[in-house]
Amino acid sequence: MNTYKLPTHLCDFRFVLASGPGGQHVNKTATAVELRIPLTKLGLPPAVLKRLSDQQGRRINKSQQLIVQASSYRSQLTNKEDAIARAEKFISAAWHAPKTRHATKPTAAAKRRRLDKKKRRGHIKNHRQRPSLDG
Repeated sequence: MNTYKLPTHLCDFRFVLASGPGGQHVNKTATAVELRIPLTKLGLPPAVLKRLSDQQGRRINKSQQLIVQASSYRSQLTNKEDAIARAEKFISAAWHAPKTRHATKPTAAAKRRRLDKKKRRGHIKNHRQRPSLDG
């Protein structure tokens, strides 16, 4: 899988206070990262943009910015690298078009197995009934 290299000069980073591990340090330093990438400036083909919006639609706002939040690590630099790596992974995944599905007919063996399974299931259900009095 080819990896997309994100031009960092287009990225807008915001650093905010994060919750989680870090003790008192977490209350006074902004280690969480919010990365905003303007998709219109990336020069991606329309098909890739469409796939990206289908895959990551909840991360894309109305002004066509991809927003990635990272707060897994205690270091601001590590969170920044994590956000960039995740954004690159999202865009790389959108570059690959899914394989088209070609409709095929079930094989004779598959049809036979399906009917046998249905017969067995019907037989089980038939045995659950109350026995008839006539014999």
